[in-house]
Amino acid sequence: MYVIRPITLDDLPRLLELCTLTGFGLTTLPRDEKLLRRRIRQSVHGFEKLGDDDPPLGDSYLFVLEETDSKEICGTSGIHSKVGGFEPFYAYRIETRVVASAVLNVRKEIRTLHLVETHDGPCEIGSLFLSPPHRRGGNGRLLSLARFLFMADHPKYFDPLVIAELRGVVDPADGHSPFWEAIGRHFFEVDYPKADYMSMVNKRFIADLMPRHPIYIPLLPYAAQAVIGEVHPDTRPAIRILQDEGFSFSGMVDIFEAGPVVQCQRTQIRAVRESQTGRLSRITQNTIESEPHIIASRKDGFRAVVGSIGVEEEGVMLQAGLAAALKVSVGDIVRYATLKPTQRASAPYPDANIAFD
Repeated sequence: MYVIRPITLDDLPRLLELCTLTGFGLTTLPRDEKLLRRRIRQSVHGFEKLGDDDPPLGDSYLFVLEETDSKEICGTSGIHSKVGGFEPFYAYRIETRVVASAVLNVRKEIRTLHLVETHDGPCEIGSLFLSPPHRRGGNGRLLSLARFLFMADHPKYFDPLVIAELRGVVDPADGHSPFWEAIGRHFFEVDYPKADYMSMVNKRFIADLMPRHPIYIPLLPYAAQAVIGEVHPDTRPAIRILQDEGFSFSGMVDIFEAGPVVQCQRTQIRAVRESQTGRLSRITQNTIESEPHIIASRKDGFRAVVGSIGVEEEGVMLQAGLAAALKVSVGDIVRYATLKPTQRASAPYPDANIAFD
């Protein structure tokens, strides 16, 4: 069985092992023990503050997916409750300008990239990675949707707008990024993996060197134009899940490799909007017949699993194994939502360049 729970410092060695599998472009999971230790400590501090009467915005929460029998850490996902502050959120906003000439009988739409620097930004989800051998049985959805049930339990901790900056097209072998080579390298004089790593250490170099004037997309090499708004092949399942939850393209892309930034109002996220709470009325050894649900409890900060749930007049019923994984007893409150929406969105995110869709 798999369970989502908050990360702890004891998980650091296993997290380091997991990060060796992520490849290039997953900025928030660097292969750096010092930076990962800092991220874990920030997350632990955030969970310790849950329940404050006046909760702060700006805390980070990092979750791990644990296989309960082997105790293997096989996935991660995270939330930053509000981006900005001393480390701004940077992105390129795509704008379209119409130009025309009556003399030449020419009318063209010219797309440009404009640097966005946000100090008072939205909530951001990220750090989603699942070890390849465990990409089955709804584990990817569990990693993604668990965050939304956590938000539903603690809404005042999170900015009303939620974004996700999705990994763009980067060569898995050497970290080559066509978009970075067309723009970033000319200003920073380092390769993409180095810049990506430095953005976790200190974002100041972006403010110092990033061009402030609009960049005309038609002037970029075709290889760079082609990847604007495209997602990394490994990220296509993740964007499909977010689309199912109500996320859509924001009109912005990452400044390094041009991966798309998608967004949704927190209250409109499907798992937040449709999730319900119920008091656990019965724990049974028998099989419960229902469609798969993601089920969460507030025990140990937060715990979530995928399984069946029975809705009774007195409350909800869980199978004993699920109740044990959630550490809940009769009388405890759980939050639950279906693992998949009743109707899936129809836009072809995984197969199209969404920035130019």
